[in-house]
Amino acid sequence: MKLTLALVLFAFILPAFSQTRQDTTKLEEVIIRPYFTPQPLLRTTGAVGIIDPVTIALQSGSSFVPAFNTVSGVRMEERSPGSYRLSIRGSLLRSPFGIRNIKLYFDGFPITDASGNTYLNAIDLSGVRNIEVLKGPQSSIYGANSGGVVLINPSVPANDKPSLTFNLTGGSFGLFQENLNLGNKWKKYMVNITQSYQKSNGYRNHSAMDRKYFQLNQKWDYSSVASLSSLLFYSDLHYETPGGLTATEYGQTPEVSRPAAGNVKSAEEQKAGIYSKTFFAGVTNNWQFSPHFKHIFSVFTSNTDFKNPFLTNYEHRKELTFGVRTYVEYVENLKWLVWRFNLGLEASKTASSIVNTDNNYGNPAALQASDRIKSATNFSFAHLNVDIFQRLNLELSTSANLYQYNYEHLGPIPGPKKNKGFDLQLMPRIALSYLALNNLSLRASLSKGYSPPTIAEVRASDNIINTSLQPERGWNYETGVRYQTESRRFVLDLTGFYYHLENAIVRRLNDNNTEYFINAGGTKQWGLEASLSAWLIPPNSSATIRGLALKNAYTLSHFKFAHYTSGSSDFSGKDLTGVPKNVVVTSIDLRLPKGLYIFLQHNYTSETPLTDANTVYAKAYHLVQGKIGWSAIKIANFPVEIFAGVDNLLNQRYSLGNDLNAAGGRYFNAAATRNYYGGLNFRI
Repeated sequence: MKLTLALVLFAFILPAFSQTRQDTTKLEEVIIRPYFTPQPLLRTTGAVGIIDPVTIALQSGSSFVPAFNTVSGVRMEERSPGSYRLSIRGSLLRSPFGIRNIKLYFDGFPITDASGNTYLNAIDLSGVRNIEVLKGPQSSIYGANSGGVVLINPSVPANDKPSLTFNLTGGSFGLFQENLNLGNKWKKYMVNITQSYQKSNGYRNHSAMDRKYFQLNQKWDYSSVASLSSLLFYSDLHYETPGGLTATEYGQTPEVSRPAAGNVKSAEEQKAGIYSKTFFAGVTNNWQFSPHFKHIFSVFTSNTDFKNPFLTNYEHRKELTFGVRTYVEYVENLKWLVWRFNLGLEASKTASSIVNTDNNYGNPAALQASDRIKSATNFSFAHLNVDIFQRLNLELSTSANLYQYNYEHLGPIPGPKKNKGFDLQLMPRIALSYLALNNLSLRASLSKGYSPPTIAEVRASDNIINTSLQPERGWNYETGVRYQTESRRFVLDLTGFYYHLENAIVRRLNDNNTEYFINAGGTKQWGLEASLSAWLIPPNSSATIRGLALKNAYTLSHFKFAHYTSGSSDFSGKDLTGVPKNVVVTSIDLRLPKGLYIFLQHNYTSETPLTDANTVYAKAYHLVQGKIGWSAIKIANFPVEIFAGVDNLLNQRYSLGNDLNAAGGRYFNAAATRNYYGGLNFRI
């Protein structure tokens, strides 16, 4: 922690000192498109975290986790290889696994289905170019969410020539990864193909992972004013789930999987794990039918075959989703005023067939429950952006959200079809950004969050359909400041917010380890986020050191239960479960002559409450990761990069994905000890 703070102070002092010299190096401005309109990051009205191609390339490439955790206010966990959980400014109480209350889009297509679930672990990182994280509720134009929105952009060819990139990586605990990117651009057509295979034995017993992945994205400019783009991916993922450990087991033998206890067999005996096959396809038509008007129309579908042998049951889900997203845009460009207006809608339906049986050593046995559930989420939205004198950027937007589901018991005792609907919800957002100086902007926003319960929460593993579960909703108040030097070598972003959430959804466990969900009342979430980026030595320098960059992300989360009682217990005023109060992530990127580079990243995470009563905490930890590489090698005149890396350099014992409020005190999922990887990239 002392090292991190020293680096932060160093980053503040040195750029200020370096401004006394003439600086002829000016970095490119970061342009993003979070709310329809392309705009410089300096002038955006919301808190946005960027995971750029360089950040992705400097990580190991085998997991999204290290890259996501470089963004302040974001926490990603991985209980075992392939088992992701993602939180933006909030708790993971709703998500024992998977992603909920956050909306995700891939190349503009929603990959969050109508039931509220997202299979991010289906996607391979090699098919991703960059990621934009919109922090705080964004229900105004992205539909129901109370945490935020993630916009993922796929890999595309870098120029108008055919390109091929091949990667091979191997490492500790049986890690093997291979991926291939093949792309080309012509005058009117672009295509990019990604193929990937990854496997790992895992650090813990019964934690192996295997994923086969294929992705195809295309764009065709079929006229001077219109284009057609498409995205298709297929993922075949399997990973074993070793299960949680008690404090004693975690302290003595953290590498073991959950042992048998009483009448409950072990995770290995029950062959606990996930088998998930996902196919997704989407097509978008972009028509600029006049200088002022544009129309975007997207249609998408996905199909998932999901199997989960667990300790107490065997669940098999088949999910089919269809949806559309469309909007029109009108733009008026005057000398002192530019304004844009968007009007659109998004609608999707997901049909789920869910069958639970007894689990007989990894095989389905006697029927427990069989249900058919259909979810429908529909919202229309309006968005107005006004830019006055290129100084004041004002955004007004709102959406009208409708969500409902119907269900039918098929067995063991059939029941009639029933419907559950929720009232229409208006979700406004008001935001502005003011460029006080050419390199200093101030911003503020007010937005409403709304997230109905997902089908995985309505029908949890206790096999009971809980129609009493209510959506969580709340108001988010936010303000921030961004500063960058004229050369853009030094960039600082500060955000403060207060989020008052009502009807927060939390997870509970029965004595037999089956889960159910309840509304906890409310939470009060005060937070501070700071991010800093500094090129201490500008890139492409002619000096011995060709570039030295330092980045830092700090998150302060003062999150409390506002009013929360469960039975005779009153948890009001307790720290929000699963949220560390302080997280500091610092990285150094050192570039040397002849394509040599050194990268180091340090993550400090403070202690984390694991129960609503705050009686058990996960200890604080320091996670250090590093990577070195040489990118200037040539074989047969083709560039080759070789690299090697280390994870958990300090060999810390920590749990990257705790089971909150776990029955029997099984809170801990031990992360890997010190481990290594290495490989090569071959480019044509």
